[in-house]
Amino acid sequence: MRSTPPESMTWQYSMGQAIKWTLQTQYWAFGPMTIWKLCIRSSTNGLFGPSPYVSGGKMLFLLHLHQLSPQGKRQRSSGEMEESETPKFPAFPYEPYSIQIDFMKALYRSLNKGGVSMLESPTGTGKTLSIICSALQWLVDRKQQLKSEANQTQTPGGGTGSDDEPDWMKNFVANKDPAVEDKMKKKLRFGKEKPDKGRNQGSCRNLLSPNLVEEGIHEKKDSENLEEINGVESNDEEFLVEEYESEEEGVGVGKSKRKASGVSINSSSDEEEEDDNEEDGEGLKIYFCSRTHSQLSQFVKELRKTIFGNEMKVVCLGSRKISCINEEVLKLGNSTRINERCLELQENKKKEVSKLKNLGSEGRIRRTKASSGCPMLRNHKLQKQFRSEISQEGALDIEDLVHLGRWMGTCPYYGSRSIIPAADLVVLPYQSLLSKSSRESLGLNLKNNIVIIDEAHNLADSLISMYDAKITSSQLEHVHFHIKQYLQRFRNFLGPNNRRYIQTLLVVTRAFLQILLNSKDTSLVDPGHDAEKAFGAKSASDSSMAINDFLFSLNIDNINLVKLLHYIKESNIIHKVSGYGDKVAKLQKGSALNDGGESNEEGSTLSGFRAFVDMLLSLTNNDVCSGQQGGYLKYVMLTGEKIFSEIVDQAHAVILAGGTLQPIEETRERLFPRLTSDQFHFFSCSHIIPPESILPVALSHGPSGQSFDFSYSSRSSSIMIEELGLLLCNLVTVVPEGIVVFFSSFDYEGQVYDAWKASGILERIMKKKCVFREPRKNTDVEFVLKEYKEAIDKSSDRNQKEDPVPQNGAILLAIVGGKISEGINFSDGMGRCIVMVGLPYPSPSDIELLERVKHIEGLGVSISSRSTKFSVGNEYYSGDVQVGFDILRSCKHRGKEYYENLCMKAVNQSIGRAIRHINDYAAILLVDARYASDPLKRSFSHPTNKLPQWIKDRLVSVTGKYGEAHRLLHQFFKFNKKRGCQ
Repeated sequence: MRSTPPESMTWQYSMGQAIKWTLQTQYWAFGPMTIWKLCIRSSTNGLFGPSPYVSGGKMLFLLHLHQLSPQGKRQRSSGEMEESETPKFPAFPYEPYSIQIDFMKALYRSLNKGGVSMLESPTGTGKTLSIICSALQWLVDRKQQLKSEANQTQTPGGGTGSDDEPDWMKNFVANKDPAVEDKMKKKLRFGKEKPDKGRNQGSCRNLLSPNLVEEGIHEKKDSENLEEINGVESNDEEFLVEEYESEEEGVGVGKSKRKASGVSINSSSDEEEEDDNEEDGEGLKIYFCSRTHSQLSQFVKELRKTIFGNEMKVVCLGSRKISCINEEVLKLGNSTRINERCLELQENKKKEVSKLKNLGSEGRIRRTKASSGCPMLRNHKLQKQFRSEISQEGALDIEDLVHLGRWMGTCPYYGSRSIIPAADLVVLPYQSLLSKSSRESLGLNLKNNIVIIDEAHNLADSLISMYDAKITSSQLEHVHFHIKQYLQRFRNFLGPNNRRYIQTLLVVTRAFLQILLNSKDTSLVDPGHDAEKAFGAKSASDSSMAINDFLFSLNIDNINLVKLLHYIKESNIIHKVSGYGDKVAKLQKGSALNDGGESNEEGSTLSGFRAFVDMLLSLTNNDVCSGQQGGYLKYVMLTGEKIFSEIVDQAHAVILAGGTLQPIEETRERLFPRLTSDQFHFFSCSHIIPPESILPVALSHGPSGQSFDFSYSSRSSSIMIEELGLLLCNLVTVVPEGIVVFFSSFDYEGQVYDAWKASGILERIMKKKCVFREPRKNTDVEFVLKEYKEAIDKSSDRNQKEDPVPQNGAILLAIVGGKISEGINFSDGMGRCIVMVGLPYPSPSDIELLERVKHIEGLGVSISSRSTKFSVGNEYYSGDVQVGFDILRSCKHRGKEYYENLCMKAVNQSIGRAIRHINDYAAILLVDARYASDPLKRSFSHPTNKLPQWIKDRLVSVTGKYGEAHRLLHQFFKFNKKRGCQ
């Protein structure tokens, strides 16, 4: 056999078969490593195209090899579909409107192209059903295409490739599945590590006394002697942290020596085998997520209307609080405490060990098979039966899963999680998908799959808030006290690495306490000369700092927080310390702690430690703000770009859907500011209602001729408040049924209400309509809405009977950004007129907002020019309103636009709640002179240019007297009332 092929055949790039033959010859002569080198060299010369990811030479070669046709031309990738193909949506249960067809086609194209897409469909246009029918139809088509392509590559003999390839190459391609190979490597590696781990493991008892474990059965007398020798009560041994091996700096990370009586990280062998079997069935899937469980239940309800409800494998995931059926855990009430208790029960599962047994001359300690601490997880056969029931029932929402779990007596939370690998469609809340730790915990694999995020107008806020970290001074004091107490108790029994890390934790907690308490008592904290200067002398002031400045001011910048966090994770130190602290507290206070471990002072000890760990984790990030606000430290993430990019980079396509996404620049700036135009697509469809069913009016003057100006400096004037009241007095005479009035804040709404009440305007309004106010507590909103709706229904019934009534409907005073503006739909009579008072810009006293504005303003600005163009950005902001306005005025570009977009996004979200179906109708009043202007003179940043297209196209700007607007309203409601009677 020749060791090298002819030179002419080696460099015939256009000849696909020649290249294959050349590489095959090299394989025979030199082995697979030569193929790897040749393939890399060839790809850099442009033969096979760029290869950014190289993971195994043979796989890389074969991957590129099968993208060549026999003529050497690249075949169409399986991820590409012909643009000329018109998708069909036979699953749509009704005759779709034209805008629904447009939306479904746009979504289908976006899934084909991949990347990030924002698709807007106004509230009431059947958006959810359109998403279901388009996305799942694409999934069906895509799987059929992959199956067809796989069949085409199969030869009658079972091999792959062209007929002129040698048999060994066909077999090589057929047998080398990267996923299978990786899984086999993992299994082999796991099998090798396990025996070594067992041989090297000692017990926690060995750490205390090498004489503890002997051959035969230990007598009670021996245990008593052990206590005397070591000075450690046997009951305290469970709290002693295991020996920790720390690697050298830069070499690696440390790990805890696992003892035979310690905590086992791995589940039982049966569970591992089940997991492996489930992974085998994993394929292409769609992840659909929304904000609330009720929205997810509504999605499943719509899914059942289509044929996909029974044909697709669907699983719906919920939080522990919603899914838990353990009554003892549910009694805790609070979500955080329920999560903690559930995790504690799982820890109990891992900690259960068998008693010492006499195993002959070997004298080994063995553990029993782990059984769950939660009674709802002890029977694995029931969990398997639970999965079987779900697969037979079709699409089930969270309530259905909980009901099934209660009936069977097994946990629906963990039961539904186990179905994820085999599912075609996974329905889950925001937090489960956006949080990396949650994705890893649930086993969500986004690689080359589809992610659809509904109600995406709040996506940036939801994502960023998930990574907020906050710890109060009270929590810090408790954490510091418990660590100090633990170190005093076990100092003589801790290894040097454990002592060093625990002392480091004390240093960090002392530093945090110093900045919160601003204490000069050196017996409590070590002084930091920069801390008081950075945060000011007032202990109750609000201020912000960049993380590096924060760490430097506390003199803890030399601490490796990454290694410290790794120690906390590996050593399980927080559970050891909090467990020992709770035990001591119970002994001292008796009934001061309840069964859930909750202190009378502030939450459980464990929750304080978790808040501390979250803060440490936050301090390892970049480009963020850390602030001290009246007794607590809070970490605020300024941008979600890094977090969101992890999702975008893995998924084939990410779809952001919503009824009100504009202005889209606000979302782009916060989540993907550097995404190129070819990677981003936006589509917005019009509304299903005819033009005569909506009347948006920009109103500049009130009934008395006073110009409306609800800017921050003018809105509190008595003249402005009175003019607004006169407007409402006129509206109640012309608008039937319900009117919803949106204010910028609770404080301003309260100020206006009190002024109307004092002047008699409120009494005039109430002669025509009942007045309701949005409560500050979200739990009270439902009751207020119920009364509001009942008042409207009563007036409607009386009108139909033509009885003279003193009142005709009701008015609801609501808040922009409140519960009512976010998730309540004012269909039909509940929202015949929506009044937006002013431009609801966020408060300039919001310290977190101003830091975010400063950050966005600095995007794309070089470091050298940033100080001259944006000098305020280097100063510490203390929450003063005037300083906030100065910062906003200094913004000339992206920061200014971001602040304006926040305002208009809130406006769009509020006014978009009115229209819910094709026969609905409503008027929208934008009350402020800044809304009303000559259309020809409007700049790009004008507020009305950022309205949804279906509102902007029909907007009427009334810049003259109020009488013109009143006439339009009268005609509008007269026409629609007459149309409704026909």
